[in-house]
Amino acid sequence: MSRAKRDDAPSWPTIFLLVGAGVISAWQVGKMPVALASLQSDLALDLAAASWLLSAFAFVGAIAGAPIGVAVDRFGAKRMTIAGLLVQGIASAVGAMATDEILLGTTRVVEGVGFLAVIVAAPALIVSVAPPANRERAMALWATFMPAGMSSIMLAGAALENVSWRSFWLFIGVTHLAYVATLVPALRRHADLPGDRRNVQQDMKLAIRSPGPWLLGGLFAAQATAFFAVFGFLPSILSERLAIEGAAAAVLSAIAVAASAVGNLVTGQLLGRGIAPSRLLLISFATLACSAFGIFNGNLPGMMAYILCIVFSIAGGVIPVVIFNAAPTSAPRPELVGLTVGFAMQGNNVGLALGPAATGALVSAFGWSAIPYLILTAAICASVLTFAHSRLKFAWQRTVVAGQRAARETQTLKVRRQHA
Repeated sequence: MSRAKRDDAPSWPTIFLLVGAGVISAWQVGKMPVALASLQSDLALDLAAASWLLSAFAFVGAIAGAPIGVAVDRFGAKRMTIAGLLVQGIASAVGAMATDEILLGTTRVVEGVGFLAVIVAAPALIVSVAPPANRERAMALWATFMPAGMSSIMLAGAALENVSWRSFWLFIGVTHLAYVATLVPALRRHADLPGDRRNVQQDMKLAIRSPGPWLLGGLFAAQATAFFAVFGFLPSILSERLAIEGAAAAVLSAIAVAASAVGNLVTGQLLGRGIAPSRLLLISFATLACSAFGIFNGNLPGMMAYILCIVFSIAGGVIPVVIFNAAPTSAPRPELVGLTVGFAMQGNNVGLALGPAATGALVSAFGWSAIPYLILTAAICASVLTFAHSRLKFAWQRTVVAGQRAARETQTLKVRRQHA
């Protein structure tokens, strides 16, 4: 076995475990919509309280993404991944004992902080663990955490007919704590990323003044706005277009969400073969816009609309892989990858909050036929950002080449002086 293969082999089990940490963290996002009806009945929640509980995660992410990124860069990705899982597990277990929306909402906020810690730290850890030749494929595998987690928790939601939401919360909390016991030994053989002890204000100012984090955050915001404009209401859309309800709608919704993982994995292969990220982004956003016009076309057969939902999901899965993979080259400094991922996740959560809210307002005013134009607008904005990011990457590559050339020239001068 070659040295490259020997070095590669130990990293993949760790990468799979880190992806698993992302998958169970995604359960925290999906458990509230799945259990909402049971929660409303048990805690006598009105629509306003239920909406607040649903949106708590998105607002935490929209505010705390960049600060969590700073924490990852300062304290190390390994510590933050483990801490994030512990925080989620404890908060979910405490939430299972909630008797009102105040305690439950508080635990949701805490879960959101733990979720962000894992989602921001794990990609930085994967970058350090994965061999350079397999980094694109490793990041593609990481990007499957959300579709895998969301689809699995949607399918598990069928068990709520026989199990209380409290048991559901407790099961998720215990799973997180047990997962820590599995992950910690696996991470011992990998050194943590060195913490950056620079001034936090300086780091934030540098990120705010740098275009890379903003561009990735904007791309993620556009993707999430478009994606959740459809998938935030997918059960309702399927009920209307296919005349199905209950378990059947849940299963078809889970399949459509899981299809996003296909886009994740295919993108990893394409990036590994040298396909330009900008080309993948432009094709993906164009596919989202075109699919949306078919999904909301009332003259199209219901099953064809569902197939377009699958296409929409696959195209949506391309974009996170490109964004996560671009984080190391978009960071203002190599040691601020965590902060850059935090900016990207902040944009993602802005889109998560904006997409459903804008969809609800547009449907109330103009009907479902207005939604494709919302998605088209997001796609156009993303295309502009893609061109800007391509120019930024080109400039970054020129800087790297210039730096390498200067280093070689300096080394050559040293050698000449030694032999003079």
